[in-house]
Amino acid sequence: MGRAGAAILAAIALTAGCTHKPPFEGRGVAELERMLDDSNPTVRVQGAHGLSLHGSEARPAVPALVKALQSPDALLRSQAALALGAIEPAAADAVPALITALDDPEWSVRRQTVLALGEIGPAARPAVESLRRLQSSDPNGLVRKAVEQALPKIGE
Repeated sequence: MGRAGAAILAAIALTAGCTHKPPFEGRGVAELERMLDDSNPTVRVQGAHGLSLHGSEARPAVPALVKALQSPDALLRSQAALALGAIEPAAADAVPALITALDDPEWSVRRQTVLALGEIGPAARPAVESLRRLQSSDPNGLVRKAVEQALPKIGE
């Protein structure tokens, strides 16, 4: 087999694994919410990410996403914050939990939490004091930049 044949076989092998759809694709909010309680951490993260794609329709999952913010898994916490931000103002009940998550030890979770509060908008006003604290003292520049982006959306 020549180089061209080997290249074609390699391309087929690479694309063969790409025919499967992601585990969250085509699932409804209730099913994705149930995924948050799965014993497999990857499934939990996929459930949170899938909920983020449903926007405000995922409102019924807010309590489960708030619970996920307390997970020991940083990726799940980050995806839960992403989903809450995607729900926008309908996730206003999550603001207290998101304020707590602003103290997360992982910068990526803090950043996603800040962005979520910005997407929630004026209902996130109780977070302003904590956001200003992060803006002046967070060691990560991406977190501080996210605060700059979020405050105007909250009305500050």
